[in-house]
Formats: sequence, structure tokens, C-alpha cells
Amino acid sequence: MPETPAIASRRPLPALPGAHRRPPAREAQVARLRPAMGTWVAVEATAATEVGAVAAVESAFAAIAVSERLFHPHRQGSDLQRINSAPLQTRVPIEASTRRLLQLSQAIFGLTGGTFDPCLPTRRGRLCDLRLSPADDPSTWALSLAPLALDLGGIAKGYAIDCAIDALRADGCSSGLVNAGGDLRVYGRCAEVLLRHADGRCTPVALTDEALAVSDFDAQRRPAEHQGYYCRIGSPRAVARFAAVVAAKAALADALAKCVLLAPGRCTACTLRVLEARLAAPVD
Repeated sequence: MPETPAIASRRPLPALPGAHRRPPAREAQVARLRPAMGTWVAVEATAATEVGAVAAVESAFAAIAVSERLFHPHRQGSDLQRINSAPLQTRVPIEASTRRLLQLSQAIFGLTGGTFDPCLPTRRGRLCDLRLSPADDPSTWALSLAPLALDLGGIAKGYAIDCAIDALRADGCSSGLVNAGGDLRVYGRCAEVLLRHADGRCTPVALTDEALAVSDFDAQRRPAEHQGYYCRIGSPRAVARFAAVVAAKAALADALAKCVLLAPGRCTACTLRVLEARLAAPVD
């Protein structure tokens, strides 16, 4: 069953007082809601014509489907499944987008001292045991030095959102929004979302060409194919129960929301600063 988003609603921000703007040209806005990535995904697109907006929405959902195919940890033939099942010291051909996502994961792994580690403790390998092809290599590959159980469930959804946004831009949309069960990214306009806390409180958050991700340690509904938050012990010991992070891209916000839950406060503050992200609400 798709998970319930932690975002209560969204509404456009009002124009600033005294702002002088030309009347906007008439554009078409299209919105679609579909199940994907274990949740409900909403895509909104604004383009010069309705036909163009509809085509852009379809491109966005197609980009999400590609991410699902590549990053599923168990689906036969996915990049992650092939990495996890390959013999040690063997180069596994992967897509360039998979390498980019793994490189980003390794960077966050390093900044957090290993707190963010998308290698489950069912095998002894850690993310630092994964080697990736260098940038000047015409091929893209991954190589494991130790047995790995890669599961990118804490960052792949955000990356898929970014790919969907890229698709909207490539199709000429003037603005757009992708919301995947509590993680979202908006571009080309300002928007305000209401974060719904477990106790019923709502916190307004303004976004301008930014992404927002929410992680709730006590959430009861998560995609069954992903095994949750990353910690090398049997049960994660959360330093927070709820976290919401704003960043330039959804992949960053998605991963950093997990780091806020698990990393010590000083480490979290440093990581957010380096990656130019911020907390969207006080940590619960």
C-alpha cells in the first residue's frame, strides 16, 4: 500500500506587496497522480500548451520508471541487484545515472562519518568497499571489495524526483512540481507546503526552486522493498524522531533527512552547511 505523505497541503505564495509584474501569458497547467516507488507520485507541469504539458508529465513519469528499474535492490537485472550478486573484484557495468547516485551517496557517507550507509548490515561490506569507474573512463562500472547489500531506499526516491524535474525542464515547461509521498521539488515558482507532525501540528515551509524531504522514524508505512534507515547496528538509535530538510535537489534532501535522524547534532550541522541545505522545521 502506498505510504501516507507527511505533507498536508500546498498553496502558491502571494505576490510581494508593491511588486510590478507583467500580466502572465496564458499557459496550460496539467497535474497527474499515479502510484510509483511504493507511494503516490504527483507531477504538475506548466507549459505553453496543454499538449506540451501533458507530454512533459509523461516524460517525468517515464524518468521515474527508469529510476525504479535501475535502483531496486532485489529486482532481477537492476543495477543494484547485479552489484549485490556479482563476485568480488569484478567490474559490473552500470548506467551513468547509477554511478552518479552512488558517488553522491559516497560523498554523504564521508561527510557523516559513515552514518549514512546504504549498505545493510546483513553483509559485512560498507559503502567504502565499493569502487566506481573514474570520470575519464568511457565505461561506467562498479566493483565490490567486500560482500555488499546495497539498498538506496533513503536517497533513490529523491534522485528519481530530480530526474523527473529534469524531464520537465527538457520538455520546455516554465514551472513544475514533483511530490512523491512527502518528498518534493518545485521549480519555476514559489510554493508553500504544510508539514504535518505526528501530534497534529503543521509547520508552513516556503520553497523557491528547492526540494523538501521528510523522514519520520515512527512512520508505519514504508515501501516494503526498502529496509529503512541506515545504521550498522541491528536497530537504529535515532537522535531525532522527525526531520524535514530543504536542499537544492531532492536527492540531497532525501538523504540528509535520514542523517538528521541518526547523526549527532554537530555532524548534522556540518553536513547541512557543506551541502548548502537547511532544516525546514525544528527537529522533534
